[in-house]
Parts: sequence; structure tokens; C-alpha cells
Amino acid sequence: MGSGIAQVLAISGHEVICRDLSEEVLDAAREGVDTGRFGVRGAVERGKLTSDEADAALTRLTFTTDLDAAVDVDLIIEAIPENLGLKIRFWRDLDEIAPADTIFASNSSGFPIAAMAAATNRAEKFIGWHWASPAPVMKLAEIIRGPETSDATVDTVVRLAAAAGKNPVVVQDNDQNWGYVANRVYFAMVREANRVVAEGVADRAQVDQLMRDCFRWPSGPYGMVAGAGSGWS
Repeated sequence: MGSGIAQVLAISGHEVICRDLSEEVLDAAREGVDTGRFGVRGAVERGKLTSDEADAALTRLTFTTDLDAAVDVDLIIEAIPENLGLKIRFWRDLDEIAPADTIFASNSSGFPIAAMAAATNRAEKFIGWHWASPAPVMKLAEIIRGPETSDATVDTVVRLAAAAGKNPVVVQDNDQNWGYVANRVYFAMVREANRVVAEGVADRAQVDQLMRDCFRWPSGPYGMVAGAGSGWS
């Protein structure tokens, strides 16, 4: 997910530093951005990019395991595993070394922005930017505004998302009401699909087929669960 986000922003003209814990992971990310199914070479083959545009995007990407080399930036987007404790520790540590004016954006798919922002001293510069997989393809830009997120922070992220070809929609989040409209509705759909299967009305493949045929969804609820969990291959 992180490499897909980096790819999108590099294509839209931004210098991007991708930081992870292991060189092996970074090598896979580099390969995915270049020659993966949704990478820039595939975009050239589909006529979405020129070869020059693809080459230019790749030159804007830097891959590193050095955290200090990745924090002196205008915006940091976190795409680590969906573990609240892990995210809070990450943001707490990062808040101590990142410039005071750097915006923090979490690609969480459900954790409260208020909870993560509380681990920092920059709640006004903390925001949610929920992407959908695969990031280079999906238009989703669910921008989750925390109780203390400033107008300037929201405006900056909305502008970046729109310039990257996404469709930014700003939703509200606080410590009592869970934002993330896309996943609230999605999980409700999955719960009902599970009831249909448990009652013997239809099997999973039939549910997926009906939803695709009736609503022209690219994937049914069970296909979406599989794609979100293991990637769209």
C-alpha cells in the first residue's frame, strides 16, 4: 500500500521518500512501482503514462531504511499495519524528530484520528488520508478530519489528493463517533452478506456475482475482503 501511495504522488510531481524497516521490503516496493501489475511500466502499456513520465516518476522516488533521512518533509503518510498501539508508538516517536510544520497523515482504515493525534503535539496538523487498494488505480481519497485538525491542514491534503487524480471527500471523526464512511458502509455490507450465506440463501460466489451484476461493482463483498487482505493480483 505504501509503495502504491508513493507511486501516485511521484507521478503527480512530488519528491517522495519511501522508508521501511527492511531492504528486502524496499526492493519489493521498488520493483512493484516499476514493473508490477499497477506499476508505471504497466501504465505506459495501457496508455496512461508516456515513457518519459514513467521515468521521471521513478527518479522522484527514494527508498531507505533510515528514518532520519525521511522526516524532513512537508507531509508524512503512514501506511504501517493496522495495529493501533503500533501506530501510536510510531507517531509519538516521529513527533519528536519531524519538523514542527510537517503534516502527519494516517492511512488507517478505521482507527480514530483523535486517538493517534493525541500521541503528538501537533493535533492541528494530524489528519486521516484513507486510500483504497490498489492505490494507483482507485480514486478514493477519504480525508478524515479530527476534532483539532486545522483548515489549513485539510486544505493542503485535499489539494494534494485532487492534484494526484483522486476524488477527495472530507468526513468528520472524533473520539466518540467513528468516521471512515467507506468502511462503515462496507462492513455493514459484509455483515449482511455473511447472514445470507449462513442462512443458506446463497453461497459466497453467488453473492459476489449478484452484487457485480446488479450494482456493477468491480468486486463483490467477499472478493473485496480477499483483495483488501492480500492485495489485488
